[in-house]
Amino acid sequence: MQSVTLPWLQSLEVFHNVPDGQLQWFLDNSNENAIQNGDFLIEPGQAITGPHLIFSGKVQMFILQNGGRREYTDFVKGDIIGYLPYSRGKIGIGYAQAKEDTLLLSFPTERVMDMIKLHFELTQAFVHVMSNRVRNFTEMRQQNEKMMALGKLSAGLAHELNNPASAIVRDSISLKEHLKLDPRVLKNMLTIKIEEAAADLFNEELFKVISAEHRPYLTLKQRTQREDEIADWFDEIEVENAYAIAESYVDFNFTVENLKACAVHIPPHHLSTLFNRISSLLITERMVDDIQESSDRIATLVNSVKNFTHMDRAQDKQYADIHNGIRNTLTMLGYKLKKGNITLMEEYDHSLPEVKALIGELNQVWTNLIDNAIDAMEANGQGILVLKTERDREFVQVSIINDGPDIEEENLPKIFDPFFTTKTMGKGTGMGLEVVQRIVNQHNGSVKVKSKDGHTAFVVCFPIDG
Repeated sequence: MQSVTLPWLQSLEVFHNVPDGQLQWFLDNSNENAIQNGDFLIEPGQAITGPHLIFSGKVQMFILQNGGRREYTDFVKGDIIGYLPYSRGKIGIGYAQAKEDTLLLSFPTERVMDMIKLHFELTQAFVHVMSNRVRNFTEMRQQNEKMMALGKLSAGLAHELNNPASAIVRDSISLKEHLKLDPRVLKNMLTIKIEEAAADLFNEELFKVISAEHRPYLTLKQRTQREDEIADWFDEIEVENAYAIAESYVDFNFTVENLKACAVHIPPHHLSTLFNRISSLLITERMVDDIQESSDRIATLVNSVKNFTHMDRAQDKQYADIHNGIRNTLTMLGYKLKKGNITLMEEYDHSLPEVKALIGELNQVWTNLIDNAIDAMEANGQGILVLKTERDREFVQVSIINDGPDIEEENLPKIFDPFFTTKTMGKGTGMGLEVVQRIVNQHNGSVKVKSKDGHTAFVVCFPIDG
């Protein structure tokens, strides 16, 4: 087996500024360590050894999460793995496994302090490796968590957008069909002859109902009864399509009495043509209203997405109403709230001043905490979610409370740890609450949790002025 040499160490970029004497000391105090394909170098709960320099082969880092394997990165020839000077991570939280026969140059962990005391440049090289690794891992976990947050929102958002989009397509097709000109209908309209005074009285009675600002809500039973009454009266006066057109008049809150008041001014032989034509116009108006409502819903959702991500704003702290971010988050998660049969209670202190914060980052906090609360209540098939904001001197405090099962007492100290999750495979990464804590810390704040007697509360607190 080929041995590690000083020239090979000198060729590595990480050691470019390390004097040869220090590299020789590192080589003299290290041992060549061969591990077989499938062997583990690091395992959860065990002390991390090294540093280890890979001379040949490949080592893969991964964690086990609810029975599934989540791979993170591969270390190959020239990479350094294991314990590094000044590292706070001394116990493994994941696995490092050889993916092929691998040769390591292993430095004894107990001699790292001697390295720190005796060889500044060598120590600095390893510290540089550690700082790069922390930065890369932080970027990776931030990206992973953002993708998870996007995944949480995408299903609900797709559902929310699909409903109004489908309604627009459906109504536009129906409207196009409805507006097709029928020669027989056109001929009947052209033969209508009504005195101007009678037409004015007819219009007055008609628009008295159509222009009403408030239309009372009708139960299904009340609506069916009124449709039958109108259809029966149309039959009596020989109006064609009696049952088909009765529905459109009920939509606009017409009663038999209203229609009789209109009919009294019109010659009986014109009533069928007139009432069918008016029904057609009412249906057209209703379709246009539905299309407008669906379009407004899509515009609201798109605007909520833009505000949620803060994609059109600067990436530094700025003043904003914290409630806007919470409401946008609720819009994004609206489908999950309905699907989970969740009752939402909003207790906001609207006297709160605007807060100086990274609004897009805070929205990620609300997403993770609200989504976790919804998932926690899933076991009950229903639940109550309470969102509360209040002022505590120069701080703003946001509480997210659910009535799902308690967090087990032994898990409470671990819930903010990276990779810790109690969710089933595919539902959680174990990074959500760690990201929440990191973002809150970035805002010089705190996040605390209390869980007892079916009452779990996450309380986020941070300075108003940033």
